[in-house]
Amino acid sequence: MGKRKKIVERVTTLMDKPDKIRNIGIVAHIDHGKTTLSDNLLGGAGMISMDLAGRQLFMDFDPLEQARGITIDAANVSMVHEVDGKEYLINMIDTPGHVDFGGDVTRAMRAVDGAIVVVDAVEGAMPQTETVLRQALREGVRPVLFVNKVDRMINELKVEKKDMAVRLGKVIDNVNKLIRGMNEEKYKAGWKVDAANGTVAFGSALYNWAISVPQMKKTGIGFDQVFEHCRDGKMKELAEKVPLYIAVNDMVVKFLPSPIEAQKERVKVIWNGDWGSSVGKAMASCDPNGPVAFMITKVKVDPHAGEVATGRLFSGTLERGMELHVSGIADTNRIQQTGIVMGAERVEVDRVPAGNIAAVTGLRDAIVGSTVSTESGMTPFEVIKHVSEPVMTVAVEAKNMRDLPKLVEVLRQVGKEDPTLQITINEETGEHLMAGMGELHLEIVAFRIQRDKGVEIKTSPPIVVYRESINGRAGPVEGKSPNHHNRFYIEFEPLEPGVVEALREGKINMKMEELERRKILLDGGMDKDEARNIAGVFGTNMLLNMTKGIQYLRETMELILEGFEEALRNGPISREPVQGVKARLVDVKLHEDAVHRGPAQVIPAVRQAVQAGVLMADPTLLEPFQNVYIQVPQDQMGGAMSEIQGRRGAILSMDTEGDMIIIKSKMPVSQMFGFSGAIRSATEGRALWSTEFAGFESLPTNLLLETVKQIRTRKGLKPEMPKPSDYLKA
Repeated sequence: MGKRKKIVERVTTLMDKPDKIRNIGIVAHIDHGKTTLSDNLLGGAGMISMDLAGRQLFMDFDPLEQARGITIDAANVSMVHEVDGKEYLINMIDTPGHVDFGGDVTRAMRAVDGAIVVVDAVEGAMPQTETVLRQALREGVRPVLFVNKVDRMINELKVEKKDMAVRLGKVIDNVNKLIRGMNEEKYKAGWKVDAANGTVAFGSALYNWAISVPQMKKTGIGFDQVFEHCRDGKMKELAEKVPLYIAVNDMVVKFLPSPIEAQKERVKVIWNGDWGSSVGKAMASCDPNGPVAFMITKVKVDPHAGEVATGRLFSGTLERGMELHVSGIADTNRIQQTGIVMGAERVEVDRVPAGNIAAVTGLRDAIVGSTVSTESGMTPFEVIKHVSEPVMTVAVEAKNMRDLPKLVEVLRQVGKEDPTLQITINEETGEHLMAGMGELHLEIVAFRIQRDKGVEIKTSPPIVVYRESINGRAGPVEGKSPNHHNRFYIEFEPLEPGVVEALREGKINMKMEELERRKILLDGGMDKDEARNIAGVFGTNMLLNMTKGIQYLRETMELILEGFEEALRNGPISREPVQGVKARLVDVKLHEDAVHRGPAQVIPAVRQAVQAGVLMADPTLLEPFQNVYIQVPQDQMGGAMSEIQGRRGAILSMDTEGDMIIIKSKMPVSQMFGFSGAIRSATEGRALWSTEFAGFESLPTNLLLETVKQIRTRKGLKPEMPKPSDYLKA
C-alpha cells in the first residue's frame, strides 16, 4: 500500500509541470502486443511485478478481456519515468486492436498527443495498423514505432543475421509509406519514423527487452548481441541488460510532445473557435489558470460513485465543487470528485491542472464528445469522427417483464458509454434495437448488460443494417401541406461522390466559413451555383435552396429542414437511413398568414415530397461491406478462395510472403455470419484473418426486391415495395 501511495505522490507532484507530461496512446493491429507492451512499461514504473510483466496483462482487467484474450476497452494509467535524472509523468492509454472496438481507439486519440504504434516484426503493417495510424494523424497525434516480436523472426522464421536488418527496414518503410500517404505535410515536417534518429525501437514485449539506436550507444548492445541471445534462448539475461521500458519510455519522453508543445498545433485540428478569445489563448498555452476546457472521451458507470467522465483537460484546473457548463445543456453540472486513473482503479486527487487526463464524477449531462467549460458560450470541440459505422443490429428484450423499465434506462446508459452503438427505443411498439460494429461488439455489450447492469435479456440473431439511396433523377416533386395552402417543389439526384466522402470525413458542416465550405464542395465535383446555396446537411445528404426571392421562406427554412431530416432518417423503401441524396428546393408557395404555415403544415408536406422523390429516382438499397484480409499457407489457399467466392466476396489482390499467401478481399456483411468457423474448417485452422469496415455499396438488382420484402416484413410493414403515390397527398 505504501508503494502505491508513493507512486500517487510522484504522479500528483508532476501534474503541475506540463513540460514534464506526455499523454500517449498505444495502438496496433489485433494481437501485435499492445497490452503486453503496457505491462512492461508499468513494471518499469514499479506498478506491477517485473516477473509478471508481459503475462499479467494488467490493462485487460475486465474478466471478459482475460477470457477472450483481447482488449475490449481503452484503459488509462498514469506512471512516472526518469530520464537523465529528471522525472516525467506519462499518461498512457492502452487501446483495443479488434475492428469491432475501433471507436475506442478514435476516442482515445482525442485525449493524447503522441502514439506508440506497435507492429509485429513477422506480420508487418496490417489493415488495422493502417486504420489506427489514420485515426492518429487525423487527430494531429504524433507517432513513434515499436517493432515487437523480433524474437519470433529469429527463432521461428530462422532469419539469418545479415537478413534481419533488411526485414526490419522493410517494416519501417511500410509504416512510413502509410504516414506519407495519409499526411505528406507532417511526414516532411519530421513525423517520419527513423531508426537512426531514435523514433523506432525493436524488441520483444513478451520477454521484456528492447533496443533502439540511442540505447545501443549507451549500452553497447546491438543487433548482433540480440541475435545471439535470442538464438541461445537467453531472453532473461537480455531483459536485464536492455529492459524494454527504458528504451520505449526514453523514446516517448524524447520524441513525443508535451502538452505545452502539442496544444499550439493540436487544438487547431480539433477546435474551430476564436483563437483570440480567452479560452483559445488558454488552450494554446495549456494555461492552468485559464477557463476550463475539458473534452470528454469516455463515460463509465462506477457502481459506487455513479457516472465517471474521463477526458483531456486542455486549459484551466478541475476541482471538486466547481460548477461547469456542458455543451448543449442549459443547466450547470457540479463536480463531485476529481481523480486520475490507474488501470482498474480511480485515485482521488484534490485538483487536476491543464495538460492532464482527468476522471471526474458529477457531470450527469456529459456524453462522450461533450465539451465541458467554465464559460457558458464556449465553442464546442469538433465531433469525434469514427472510422466505421454500425453494420449489424440486434433486437433486445427483457427476459422478465418487470425489468422492462430498467432495460430502457440501461440501454440509454450503454448508448451514452459507447457512442459507436446506436440504440433505438420505440416506446409505441416496445421494440428496442441495438446497432453495432459487428457480431463480437454486440455480443460483448449484451453480456455486459447482464453482468454489470443486472438485467436478464434475450437478443435476436444479428440483422444487417442497410442504407437507402438513389441512382437516378426525379422531380420537381410537389409536396402539399394538409391544408393545401403551402406547396414545395423539390428535385432529386445522387450527391457527387467527392462531396459524400467529404461529408463522411466531417470536412463539411454548416458552422464553417462559407468560402471554405464552397471550396471543398467544388473540389468534390459540385456545380458552382449549387455550392453557393446549401440550406442544410443531414448525414451524407444535402438540401439546396435554388429559389429566388420567396417571401417568408427564411423563417420557414428550419421546418423544411426538419421535414427533410425526418424523411431521410427512416427512408421510404424500408425505413432504413438514407444517404447520398441531393435535394434541390426549386419553388415554394407559402400562405401569407404564419398560422397556416406552422410545423403541422410544413413538415408533413416536405416529408412526403422527399419520400416520394426518393422512390421516383431509381431507388436502391446499399449493403455494408467489410474488407477481409486472410493469411494462409499456399496449400490451403483453395479452401480460403472458395469460402470467399461462395459468400459473394470479391478478391482484390493476392501477395506471396515466404510460403504464405495474403489474400485481400471484400465481402458483404450479410454473408459474414459464421465466417470464422467456416474459414477455420476450410483451411484446417491455419488461416489468420482480420476485417475492417469498407463502406456501403449497392445491392445487386436481383436481390433488391427480396431483401426489401424481408426487411419490411420484419418491421411489420406491408411487404411490397412502396410506390410514390403511397406518400403523396392527393
